[in-house]
Amino acid sequence: MKIPFNDLRAQYRMIKPEVDAAIAEVIESCAFIGGPHLARFEKNFAEFCGTGEAVGVASGTAALQLAFAALDIGPGDEVITSPYTFIATTEAISQSGATIRFVDCREEDGCLDPEQLEAAITPRTRAIVPVHLYGQPVDMAPILEIAQRHDVLVIEDSAQAVAAEYRGRRAGSLARIACFSFYPGKNLGAYGDGGAITTDDEELAARVRLLRDHGRTTKYEHQVEGFNARLDALQAAILDVKLRHLEDWTEARRRFAARYDELLLESDVRPLSPRNDDVRHVYHLYVVRVADRANLLPLLAERGVGVGVHYPIALHLQPAYARLGLAAGAFPAAETLAREVISLPIYAEMDEKAPEYIASVLKELTGARA
Repeated sequence: MKIPFNDLRAQYRMIKPEVDAAIAEVIESCAFIGGPHLARFEKNFAEFCGTGEAVGVASGTAALQLAFAALDIGPGDEVITSPYTFIATTEAISQSGATIRFVDCREEDGCLDPEQLEAAITPRTRAIVPVHLYGQPVDMAPILEIAQRHDVLVIEDSAQAVAAEYRGRRAGSLARIACFSFYPGKNLGAYGDGGAITTDDEELAARVRLLRDHGRTTKYEHQVEGFNARLDALQAAILDVKLRHLEDWTEARRRFAARYDELLLESDVRPLSPRNDDVRHVYHLYVVRVADRANLLPLLAERGVGVGVHYPIALHLQPAYARLGLAAGAFPAAETLAREVISLPIYAEMDEKAPEYIASVLKELTGARA
């Protein structure tokens, strides 16, 4: 078999009439910036996430940047996050003028470790950014309790976790403000860049709306300096179509993940994310750990299995953060995962026989346990 890591064409073919009609409607209306299509998507996405407000923005990175700006986080502040995530999380911290402080992840799931959090808080700590990695929510209860005790803000990085749940509540509704990405490969993906912020705080949502559009209150009156960080109406219309299908797609991903779990049980391949009754994992990525990744990757490619690596270099070891002076060994869990992880194909339209084939190839290449 030949199984791509993802297949966006297959998803488009399934919903082509709906998507094409939505795109045509926007073009016919010529309401490309703001307008009814954006307003409708924001309303529907807020309802989906269980929040009072949703604000469409230009990307997941823009969502983080706007969240920091709206909360007046900047020079002199410290922001805590995990060293095991995509760089957008820390880019936004640095670009706000705040200082990055890392807390290691948990080796079993890659999410920020609440047990190490409190020791990292200083009088300058202003916010914590837990990342719901790969579609699995962070253990939020202890993080929120610690943050409340220290009067520290919590900003959810929900870029990979749309439709995920923690103790019956949706990702995006667990903290004061949350940030989503609609990058095309996400579970809810646009046909270009896109993102959103969710919150129950109406004043904070209004502040984000102001900042995303050059800080203006009328066309040529600017209350503050802002950004050009709007979500295009075309993308909003496409996302609104996809939102109607997201629950079905999510359940398909979860079924494929359960099948992988079953098939890999007697193997030397270890799924990263354990099952947990407290969370609904939405499997933006299905991630496993292997002992010899460098040799395994080309062999998988030869067998037609498309894979990814998320992420091969922990952030504290990236050249961009050499200035932080953090050497190898500083965050051992993040470094171990960075050496061992592989992301397997998982998407709603995947061939039903794909997990069996992929698991058989992995067992053959890595050795099955009796």
